Amino acid sequence: MRFFTHSRRWVFLTLFVIAVIVACTASPGKRSGQTTQQQATQHNMIIFVADGLRPTWINATDTPSMNEIRERGVKFTNSHSLFPTFTTANASAIATGHYLGDTGDFSNTIQVNAPVKSAKNSLVPFLENNAVLQEVNKQFGANYLNEQTLLEAARKSGFSTAAVGKIGPVLIQDVTLQKGEPTIIFDDATGTPTGISLSSEVSEQLAKNSLPTAAPSRGDNGKPGDSKTPGTKVANTTQQQYFADVTTKVILPMFKQRQKPFVLVYWSRDPDGTQHNHGDSLNQLVPGINGPTVQAARQNVDKNLAQIRTALKDLGLEESTNIFLTADHGFSTISKESKTSYSATLSYPEVPKGFIPPGFVAIDIAQELKLPLFDPDNKNATVDPSIGQFSKNSVIGKDPKKPDVIVAGNGGSDLLYLPNAANKKATAKKIVDLLLKQDYVSGIFVDDSLGEIPGTLSMEAIALRGAARTPKPSILVNFRSFDTGCGNPTACGAELADTGLQQGQGMHGSFSRADTFNTMAAIGPDFKQDYEDLAPASNADVAVTIAKVLKLKLSTQGKLVGRVLNEALVGGSDNIQYKSFTLKSLSAANGLKTILKYQTVGKTRYFDVAGFPGRTLGL
Repeated sequence: MRFFTHSRRWVFLTLFVIAVIVACTASPGKRSGQTTQQQATQHNMIIFVADGLRPTWINATDTPSMNEIRERGVKFTNSHSLFPTFTTANASAIATGHYLGDTGDFSNTIQVNAPVKSAKNSLVPFLENNAVLQEVNKQFGANYLNEQTLLEAARKSGFSTAAVGKIGPVLIQDVTLQKGEPTIIFDDATGTPTGISLSSEVSEQLAKNSLPTAAPSRGDNGKPGDSKTPGTKVANTTQQQYFADVTTKVILPMFKQRQKPFVLVYWSRDPDGTQHNHGDSLNQLVPGINGPTVQAARQNVDKNLAQIRTALKDLGLEESTNIFLTADHGFSTISKESKTSYSATLSYPEVPKGFIPPGFVAIDIAQELKLPLFDPDNKNATVDPSIGQFSKNSVIGKDPKKPDVIVAGNGGSDLLYLPNAANKKATAKKIVDLLLKQDYVSGIFVDDSLGEIPGTLSMEAIALRGAARTPKPSILVNFRSFDTGCGNPTACGAELADTGLQQGQGMHGSFSRADTFNTMAAIGPDFKQDYEDLAPASNADVAVTIAKVLKLKLSTQGKLVGRVLNEALVGGSDNIQYKSFTLKSLSAANGLKTILKYQTVGKTRYFDVAGFPGRTLGL
């Protein structure tokens, strides 16, 4: 009996020693599957959105802070924007964890139920505006997204919450916010009649730190130039420095003092705004968005992020705060050249000869249908392309108050609505037949109710059909994209774009891999270290992953949701199975097919590229 007891003690002692040795020598190497358990204390979260940042332009020289997060934390190398690849669309996904078929934020400019007073009484408002968002909310049950946002769930659970930066996507992060609620909002409109009011607590801290209560404008960075005058040659330094100072000198110290967990969304306008407006490449595809002004914009956003990380360290919050870095979309250089568009055969005072004007899709459709064209952003004024007129958005029909077609011009893709057409299927078929003849088109998606039209795929195939409250587009037209030849296609893509900006400036919105390939990385106590995640990930995964990390429950209406990125979390299994698929439409009469390439993890879909063969970069 004594021998048995003695032997058992030695066994227990030996196992204990082995466990200690293993614990002390384990290394969190590449794809290590770290197993350290999360601390019992509640952690914080910062979602840092570098608007329009292309992942292949992150490096140790220009963007050392972002590069460190990606290399020391989790690097999502198979990352995705949602399509259409626009800001408010992806902001809705980052906010809620739902695909666009549920949020109804199909692009930056969408059709709504009634004219929006704060958008010049337009039926197709541009959503990057607080007054517009609040008015659109009222049209759709006080929440046009129809889903709860992460920030709303966090503040209702007792977290401190804030959203700072670019107007539009910032308010979308807590879109049901009403006056007097606790989420702190700073954006371009702060200090103006359309800004979200600041509490006395915040105002006092601004004064204490000698910071104004009104956000500065973009200044010269906001000047896009025109067809004869180059755009900006400076990054958005002044405005973004204000937002960085507000975050580090006011918001984070307040959160520290409250001694409560927090969630903060910081939405950096750079490099997006500078890529849109830059003046390095007027009417030229090269260098396009890869000139010195955009390089300065990347450095600017990294400087802001570095300032936030330093503040976390100085406040003793670094060890308890996760940072999730993402971009709403990639970016491309604008092309305005078409050999088939009727619009390109006309002359316009503000458009170089032979280039397509803003609104070219609507001009071509109106010509094909032999119907008048009107401008919904200008009291439905008549638009006559034959005398050099065009409009950003368009209403087509004999009566502008009962249009056959509404065109929401967005950039790398456009939305077409058929609200009052006598025979929607016949009208849709005529429009599709026209679009199939255009060299600027690369892929067409149609509403499922219109039936199967050869050459097109359904909206359902790309998760644009769900529980959305907003009107559903009838046709989505994707524009042609191509490589400008720098040796790095996703960093040097170009696309035809329906925009008032010039050839050589920047745009996004297409189904090119240059636009769907966004930046994603994470670092902090809940994320693995030195880990490269090869599984597909997207902006729809951000909110649901963070909700799990912070132990928050997101209420849902629709079923088109992202997945929890378990493999990136401490203790999560590395064994994530994913598959690749190709979906092809029926052939059109001219042989064109819309082809979609996507990946899946379980039932979650990740859209890589789509379009016609040879007309979409990455297809």
